[in-house]
Parts: sequence; C-alpha cells; structure tokens
Amino acid sequence: MLSIDNISKQYGPKILFEDLSLFIGERDRIAVVGPNGAGKSTLMKIIVAEVEADSGILHRSRFTTVGYLPQELIGHRGRTLLEETLRAFEDVRRLHQQFDGISAEIRSRSAAGETGPGIEGLLAELGRVQHRIEDAEGWRIEARAKEILFGLGFRQRDLGRPSGEFSSGWQMRIELAKLLLREPSLLLLDEPTNHLDIESLEWLESYLKDYAGALLLVSHDRRFLDNLVGRTVEISRGRVTEYACNYSGYLREKEAQRSLQEAAFGNQRKMIRETERFVERFRAKNTKARQVQSRLKRLEKIDLIELDGDEQEIAFRFPPPPRSGKVVLQLEDVDKRYGDTTVFQGASLTVERGDRIAVLGVNGAGKSTLARVLAGIEPIQSGRRTEGHRVAASYFAQNQADALDPERTVLESVEEVASFGAGGNLRTLLGHFLFSGDDVFKRVSVLSGGEKSRLALARMLLAPANFLILDEPTNHLDRRSKEVLKEALRAFDGTFVIVSHDRDFLAGLVTKVLVAREGGIVLYPGSVDDYLRIWHEREAQGAEPRGDADPDGKSPLRQERDRKRGEAERRQERYRRIRPLRESLEAVLAEIDARERRKAELETLLSDPATYGDGNRAKGLGVEYRELAPALDSLYLRWSDLQGRIDAIEKEERKG
Repeated sequence: MLSIDNISKQYGPKILFEDLSLFIGERDRIAVVGPNGAGKSTLMKIIVAEVEADSGILHRSRFTTVGYLPQELIGHRGRTLLEETLRAFEDVRRLHQQFDGISAEIRSRSAAGETGPGIEGLLAELGRVQHRIEDAEGWRIEARAKEILFGLGFRQRDLGRPSGEFSSGWQMRIELAKLLLREPSLLLLDEPTNHLDIESLEWLESYLKDYAGALLLVSHDRRFLDNLVGRTVEISRGRVTEYACNYSGYLREKEAQRSLQEAAFGNQRKMIRETERFVERFRAKNTKARQVQSRLKRLEKIDLIELDGDEQEIAFRFPPPPRSGKVVLQLEDVDKRYGDTTVFQGASLTVERGDRIAVLGVNGAGKSTLARVLAGIEPIQSGRRTEGHRVAASYFAQNQADALDPERTVLESVEEVASFGAGGNLRTLLGHFLFSGDDVFKRVSVLSGGEKSRLALARMLLAPANFLILDEPTNHLDRRSKEVLKEALRAFDGTFVIVSHDRDFLAGLVTKVLVAREGGIVLYPGSVDDYLRIWHEREAQGAEPRGDADPDGKSPLRQERDRKRGEAERRQERYRRIRPLRESLEAVLAEIDARERRKAELETLLSDPATYGDGNRAKGLGVEYRELAPALDSLYLRWSDLQGRIDAIEKEERKG
C-alpha cells in the first residue's frame, strides 16, 4: 500500500534518521517509538507531504488515502459541532445536494405537465446518484457522525454548540472524529491519547481494533499500543530498527539485545586487553616477532563493539515525609460552581493516610477542579474542607510550568527545592526527565512548554510532602520518565491523589478510584481495572456504574463496612505473616551488632604490638578475625533476605 525507501532527514547538525525504509500493508498496525525529538512526528509529516525528506523515495499505491492527526492544536470555528463533523462527508453531501437538485427539477417539470425523454433522463440520473449515496452509506451519515462523537465523549446537547467554544483537547477530538468518519486506508495518529479520558480511550481502542485500514501510531501509552499494534519501529540516534511484536515485546527484545551486546562488549574488551599484554610482553623477542605482528594485524581489523548510549535506570525516592494523622483530608457537602454552572453539589469525601487514589471521569466533569479543591487553592461555595493533623500537601497542576522563575537555569530550579542529601542525584534525576548534558544550564525562559512541565514535575519530586495531588503528571513524559515517577510513587510512604488517563501508569499504583461525574463524585475501592470492569459490565447492560450500589447491589453503607472488614482482615493476615520474619530479623541484627563489636575489638588488639608477645594468643586472634568476615557476610545475606520478604508482603498489602 505504501513503501518508504531509504529516506533521510536532518535539521542542521542533528540527524533524525538515515536510510529509513518501511513498508506498510493494508491491515498493518505499527507503533513508531523512540525518545522525544528522535523524529517520530517528522516521519508522519513526511508521509503526508507536510515535510520534505532530504533523500529517498516514498511510494504510494494509486488508491491509498491517508489521514493524519497531529499533536499541534487544531481549531474549528464558524459551524456547530455536528456541522463541522459532517464536513468529513463533503463528497456525500455534494451527492445529497445533487440528489435534492435533480428531485426539485423533476417535481418542477412534472408540475408543468412535461413528459418524455427529458423526465426519463432526469429519473435515470437520480437513480445513479441514489446508488452512489447508498454505496457510501450516505443515508445515515448523521447517525454515523453521532456514534463517533458520542464515543469520543461528546453529549447530545453539544451537537448544536458552536465548534469554536470547545477547548483545545475537545478540538482535537473533533478532528479525530472527522478522520474516523472519512475512513482513510492509512490512518496516522500522533499521540491521540493525550486529550482523551479513560472512557473515551477505551472506546477508541475498541474502534481501532476493527478498523478496516492500516494504522501508524505514536503514543507513550503502553497499554494502548500493546492492545493495537503487531509491529514496532524504533527511531533512536539516527538509526531505525523494526521489531515484529507489540510494544511490550519490543521492550523485552531490546533488553535481551542489550544483555547480549554487553556480554559481547565485555568479551571483546577482555580479548583486546590480553592481546595488548601479549604484544607488550613479547615485542622485544625475535622468536615471537611473527606472533606479535599477527596479533597486531588482528587488532587493527577488529570492528569495535559500541554500547548503546541509553541512560542507566535509577530508583529515585521522595524525601521521607512527616507522618500525618489518620484522616488526611475531608470534604463535607461541598458545592462548587462557576457562575450558573454547577461542578459539584453536596460532594463528600474522606482521604485517609496511605490512600492511593486515581481520579477518573470524562473531560469536563470537573477532575482538575476537584484536584484544586483538594489542594485548597480553589474556593468552594458551601460545605467544608478540613485538613488533617500535620498534613503537608504538594500540588502539581497541568499549568504548573507558569510558576517557574524564567531567569533561573534548569539545575538552579531543582537546587532551589532539593532537600539536604539530594544534591548528588539532581543531574541524574534531570536526565530521566530529558535534561542531559548542557541542557541543565538552559534558562527556563528558553524551554518549550513540555520541557517546563517536566521540570516542574522534577521539582515536585524533591519537595518534602506527605499528601500529593497530581493533575495529569505524565502528559509530557516519555517511557523512562514515567517509570521513574511511578517507582517513586510506589515507594512513597504517604498519601496521593492522581488525575490521569494513563491506564498502564495507574496499574499497580492506586487502590481506590474516585470518579467525577456531572454534579458529584463517587469513590470505588479497588484498582482502575476493577472500576473499568464494572463500567464495561454496566455499559453492556445499558447503564453506567452508579455510586449508590456495586455490581452485587450492595448499599454504600454495606460497601463501606465490607471494605473496612476486608482491610482489617488483610492487616491481621499481614501481621501474622510478618511477625515471625521481624523477630528473626531482630535476632539477626543483634548478632550482626555483636559480631561487628567483636571485629572492632580484634582490630584494636591486632594493631597493638604487645599482642604479639604471646604467639599462640596472637595466632588465635588472627584466626578468629579471619573467620568473622564470612560469618558477617552470611548474616548480611540473611538480613537482606528477611528484609526483602517483609518488603514484598508490605508491597502486596499496598496493592491489595
């Protein structure tokens, strides 16, 4: 359908890719991956002829049509939502206009009493137009448009609204709806999930699984890619590598290749060192001259193995937070309005110490407003917001970048909030948020919007707090940066609330789901997948999940009692499993302490010349000292094993 042969693209000294070749078949599902700035979006723009390649050829079959959804803002004005969406059917609409025009002419001539070949010719033409409309399913274009719009989160009342009233995220949904309705044979989607809530994302994923054409996707949403693609194309440091698998398979293969590469690199370095030692040792011996020359020539012919320059993974941790009271925050009968628009009415919520809550809901339902209310920076009209004892809250907003000092450098911005002892980790942390080398000395004023957002998030990771409120923290992060943030949150010994639509990021991270709906909020125990399962079951029954009953029909009071009983049972089970491990751990630590003290005593005695006046005693002390090292090593291994088992049980408890 479409083939790319040896195309290259370079901007100044930076080479995005060289000799890139790719074939896209009729039903291919391909992910294009790589670090930010590698050239993924540029490749898509070359395919749609928005950017010209420096070299190479792009072949497209005669009947191939291409649709492209870019990352950049798309604006629609001058029409209602439905009218703008129906522009996807311009050809069909022209057929309808032609049909209406012919029908009107037939009626006019018939009313004037005309008969004969003229009328018969018009009737034949009308039949041909009707068949073309039927072939394009043109009689139900409005129904098809509504189906797509409602799937992407629009409501019935939105159809007549002027398209210019919608925010940038909704504007992108309008454009996506038009693309899906046109049904091009090749669909290019550049970060389509950035502007979707989870419900719309699930709908889009389901729709694309049955899409009749080919898909080329750029996305940082791992689960979205895993569920859709069968091929993965990596663009990195000017090279292109193709993998015949989905995104997770690509990560596994890449890790395996990395291990093999490291082993080969090590073996080659060892061989080179041995050869160099041989040459140095026997260079001056005439009897070895031929062997020396042979090995020198062999060295000259070696193709040196170079390791990929991927950054080493780190395990960044938040500063230890102060312990808060059991109740971190309470909302009681809160009303929140903007003018005549009610966002919440009578909303109540209790956030307890250790809660890990995901906030879900359709765009426009008030998720960001709720985050600001929780953070205490958004006024409420009535009700009460109460913070618990010793709560230190930290809030990350989608526009957090606006608060950065434009005159500071990137490094100065994080040094400003770093706690004592974190300094050595700052450059490494910034590297995982895509600031490497001299980038850390750039002033904030010259950073892009995405770079500022990543810097603001890196600053937040360093601020000591025991209650985090994060509003879409992953929007500008690549895979590595998201993993660093996720691991930091997993290890965080505090409470957090996250507004996010990234299912893979939330998986294994949160234990409760807070759903924002028009006029209220509902809290569900369990993971995001648990909530989505309920939602799909309710959707299959023709209803959305309700907060007044779970799938078993239990009342809220019963749900709360069951939840607390389950938590108590899990705590008792955890205590039963951990208690003997902790007792063993304390015994091992006591033994380590005693052995370390004895080791220090022996070192003092063995460094005293008087000890050696008695040969037998000195010999005995030396034997005892040598035996202490393996004994301590064994104790440390035992301690590490016990601590690991305790950590695993506590981690399991947090997930459960």
